[in-house]
Amino acid sequence: MTVPTITLNNGVAMPALGFGVFQTPPADTRIAVAEALRVGYRHVDTAAAYGNERGVGEAIQASGLARSEVFIETKIWINDYGYDETLHSFTKSAGKLGVEQIDLLILHQPLPSAFERTLGAYRALETLLGDGKVRAIGISNFMPEHLERFLPEIEIVPAVNQIEVHPYFRQPELQALNKKHGILTQAWAPIGGITFYRPGFSKSTLEDPTILDIAAVHGKSAAQVMIRWGVQEGRSVIPKSVEPARIAENFDVFDFTLAAGQLAAIDALNTNERGGPVPDNITLEAFSREIPEA
Repeated sequence: MTVPTITLNNGVAMPALGFGVFQTPPADTRIAVAEALRVGYRHVDTAAAYGNERGVGEAIQASGLARSEVFIETKIWINDYGYDETLHSFTKSAGKLGVEQIDLLILHQPLPSAFERTLGAYRALETLLGDGKVRAIGISNFMPEHLERFLPEIEIVPAVNQIEVHPYFRQPELQALNKKHGILTQAWAPIGGITFYRPGFSKSTLEDPTILDIAAVHGKSAAQVMIRWGVQEGRSVIPKSVEPARIAENFDVFDFTLAAGQLAAIDALNTNERGGPVPDNITLEAFSREIPEA
């Protein structure tokens, strides 16, 4: 099965469905990514702060797939913001991944408490893009107020903004602003995994009656419906799992189509309740994490 691609604002084609490894222990990452590649995923999303880039790279190298067949995305952590620091962070990540070129390199957080460092980091991404060391650049967790402050200061519009998007937290205004500027919305936690055990949420998306009813119509799982919802609405979607059956299930979403009314019904589930951290709360003081050289 071939995953459809999305053309980014610089013409680079990226598989719409990716495989995430957030919170996957390094020892498990190689196994999970190897299984994802076997199933058919061709886009892997990792981050320097996850501590598992090496496992991603090892799985890709052991897969037998040509380097050009796998789209690799990773993220710069806030400790490595600043122009020179971010150039060096690329070197660290590329070394762990075992590649010379990274397909998509993004800033992990807006870090508004150190905005000049954020700008320096992004200008380093622009340099890396110009030098051909990365194929596309982007951002993550940038809210409207961050974009309004950020975009006038940069030369190259980000290709993606990876943000929390699932049926209970859609961020429609931010998605619209991304689209206005030609920035692709990329969804982390696309099946609402961050809501499953979060205090304050009375139910998880996997147990939502509306989603379950739609799933029953199509003979699919709730997770498959939510992934399909994201893909059909034009987002890049990054689900994650370490269980082989779930890895395969999350990939099996291209043999059915949700009707307009079904898409609208899922849209209507939005609660505006964020499951992840508030981006402005991510500061160096509270979230410092040194990224090792190797």
